Amino acid sequence: MTTASLSTSSASNADLAATLLRVTSGVWFLLHAGLKIFVFTPAGTAGFFESIGLPGPLAYLVIAAELLGGLALIAGFKTRIVALGLSVVLLGSIYTPHFAAGFFFSNPNGGWEFPAFWAITLWALALLGDGAYALGKSAR
Repeated sequence: MTTASLSTSSASNADLAATLLRVTSGVWFLLHAGLKIFVFTPAGTAGFFESIGLPGPLAYLVIAAELLGGLALIAGFKTRIVALGLSVVLLGSIYTPHFAAGFFFSNPNGGWEFPAFWAITLWALALLGDGAYALGKSAR
């Protein structure tokens, strides 16, 4: 299908599961972008990136990816591509700064458990596709 589906009468459990993963992941990305914008500030986030050896401007790209990607996931726009793209952001967060903190996210400075789980969730979403209530229903 290439058009949006506004009815779940024919939606399978897999479609509904994909919708649940898509929308919750999108909301989580908006929350993370909001944290970087409103709490840490973009300049503060750039400073943190620089403090761990990353280029400061990369912070602005990450904020934009989280914000725009989160909105795209919620809407169901290019879900497969967006999910794979956002998983790259999470893999970057595993590599730096979370990997050095160990596996468990409860470790000081947060380990890589949560970003890894979230990346795997996005890969599952990329395999499932848009689900129900999506702007751009992708073919299976």
